[in-house]
Amino acid sequence: MHEEDNAQWGLVHGFVLDGRGGAQAVAREQLDALQLEEGQSLWLHWDRSHPQTQSWLRHDSGLSEFACDLLLEENTRPRALPLPDDELLLFLRGVNLNPGAEPEDMVSVRIFADAQRVISLRLRPLRATEDLIERLQAGKGPRNASELILQLSDYLTDKVEDLVTGLSDLVDGQEEQVDGNERSLPDHGLLLHIRRRAAGLRRFLSPQRDIYAQLTRSQLPWLSHEDSLYWNELNNRLLRYLEELELTRERIGLLLETENRRLDVRMNHIMFRFGIITCIFLPMSFVTGLLGINVGGIPGAESPYGFLIACLLMVLIGLGQWLLFRRLRWV
Repeated sequence: MHEEDNAQWGLVHGFVLDGRGGAQAVAREQLDALQLEEGQSLWLHWDRSHPQTQSWLRHDSGLSEFACDLLLEENTRPRALPLPDDELLLFLRGVNLNPGAEPEDMVSVRIFADAQRVISLRLRPLRATEDLIERLQAGKGPRNASELILQLSDYLTDKVEDLVTGLSDLVDGQEEQVDGNERSLPDHGLLLHIRRRAAGLRRFLSPQRDIYAQLTRSQLPWLSHEDSLYWNELNNRLLRYLEELELTRERIGLLLETENRRLDVRMNHIMFRFGIITCIFLPMSFVTGLLGINVGGIPGAESPYGFLIACLLMVLIGLGQWLLFRRLRWV
């Protein structure tokens, strides 16, 4: 019932973390009078497009006007911004797994966090938050705000791994096809599609890796020192995915070069054959043209065997050229 009641207010999910890995759902009506106990943390996940979300954020959340403007701005790129009073703004991106969407069209999640609160906003559904809620309901979720943003970032990174691996597998298939048959050409359209998707991923993953590196060195007191090791691991994972995307891009470039080279070789062979055919028929055309002029004295003009002699002459010329080209190894 909480989720149905919350929907009209723009609140997608609301939870009070109990500090032991579990959480209790809260409704929008409970927020004004909510008092957190020792060790508890609050997570509110909002629909950014809902008018009630924007109203609550500006008038009831207690956030500064500057923070609200950043959280609600139309377009953002991944970044981390420390605020006064040990507060933190995070702008992250996750793989778009919504039906009919392109995965590289990554979904933005904006986060405000302090020692006891995490306020996140999204425009489109994000699978990572669903996974996080499942862990909370199983009593194995984050215990505080620090672990909450860490685990959310971890789930976002997991979804990236599947997509990067999938792109690499598609390139593997094209390479096997090209290597297995010298006359085979790669799927040009597919390669361009993969390269476009890889470029879209790199656009957001590169600054997101910088965020993880920044959080590894963060001095915010409520960010656990132990978590810095996990932030560093996330940084290394994203670095590996970026390297894999760069390698995928280079492999696509090699495949496209192979395609162009094989097309050039095929075209050269075709033009060479046309050249040979032209060389064979050019002398014949000269002979037939010479015999076809309307002047007196054309050999065989009065002979009933003139046409047969001319045909035999052309056959001999063609045979002689063929033998000459074979000797020169042109054919």
